[in-house]
Amino acid sequence: MKCPFCGNLEDKVIDSRTSREGNAIRRRRECLKCAKRFTSYERVEDIIPMVVKKDSRREPFEREKVLTGLKKACEKRPIAMETLEGITDSIEKKLIGLGIKEIQSTWIGEEVMSSLRELDKVAYVRFASVYRQFKDINELMNEVKTLFEHK
Repeated sequence: MKCPFCGNLEDKVIDSRTSREGNAIRRRRECLKCAKRFTSYERVEDIIPMVVKKDSRREPFEREKVLTGLKKACEKRPIAMETLEGITDSIEKKLIGLGIKEIQSTWIGEEVMSSLRELDKVAYVRFASVYRQFKDINELMNEVKTLFEHK
């Protein structure tokens, strides 16, 4: 495993644990050159579908993109990183469970929005404003009204 600090390829595993869901192994490692510690995750490689974008391009599903979107939406909100990783894991698991070769990017966006709607209203509005590409404040206000009516 390449050290993220110095690039050395030699390390030792200090601790290994199975994740709560049992779908990954978390390993704490120590670089043998710089002695800094870092974490790696080992997951079973699933058959992951291609994502069909709005412009019809196709690209492999990347869980990191989902997690990055969640992090941006939840920036400066009182939400633990474990919660965001759990949402990402849930979406990825649901996607793989569908057993299909291609999925529309809108499905992923709607899953993220559904999770955020239940988790944090501010994060939901942040994500929705980017995802739905609101043209003006009226569209944003309509979404906020819908959010409160949804309660």
